[in-house]
Amino acid sequence: MPRFDSRLQRLFLRLPLRAGGRIEVTREQANYLLNVLRMETGSEILVFNGQDGEWLARIADAGRRACVLEFVERVRAQEPSADLHYLFAPLKMARLDYMVQKAVELGVGLLRPVITRHTQVGRVNLERMESNAVEAAEQCGILAIPKILEPVELKALLDVWPGAEPNRRIFFCDENETTTNPLAVLGTLPKGPAAVLVGPEGGFAEEERLILKSKPFVTAIPLGPRVLRADTAAVAALAVVQATVGDW
Repeated sequence: MPRFDSRLQRLFLRLPLRAGGRIEVTREQANYLLNVLRMETGSEILVFNGQDGEWLARIADAGRRACVLEFVERVRAQEPSADLHYLFAPLKMARLDYMVQKAVELGVGLLRPVITRHTQVGRVNLERMESNAVEAAEQCGILAIPKILEPVELKALLDVWPGAEPNRRIFFCDENETTTNPLAVLGTLPKGPAAVLVGPEGGFAEEERLILKSKPFVTAIPLGPRVLRADTAAVAALAVVQATVGDW
């Protein structure tokens, strides 16, 4: 699969892409292209929609507040969506933005907030999460936008998991593991569908840890000898899982 041309800007569109097609982008997108990026008629850009691959497009008409794109040719075929799921206790806004962006960069195909006993954030802005996911995909050459699901209680998630995801193993980050080396655990497992679960800033409650450890589809992993912030733990856990049982 050819790599994307990092010299060109990328834009996510919510419509079908086809050779010779023309569309007028939204006012926000027009402002971004014409006023922020200083593009003009004839400028080229890469566009994608998560289904039809990546296309070279050209600005066919640029007005003061409107911009028409013409699709020239497909330059990359659509890739399968990433198969790693990320389950996390919601964080405060700025740290959640960072975490979503890094999760997308690290190859996550699904994000889902999980409510635990010590979760400190009660409301999750899913539209903001999607906006951050789109921005990360645009910047990093990713062709598929991860799915973003509604928040779910931890117990409810575990109750339905065997039926909903019968072949997908959950790796939950447990700061109370006796070993500090995640490779000692992950190195013994075959590659396959996986999900990473990171708890809240206060960690999992003891009863939650006991429930997690009782499930045959859950494996606890440590993240080294130091206590990590939740957003840092996300990056560390996703990286180590991708490097051992993921697609790296």
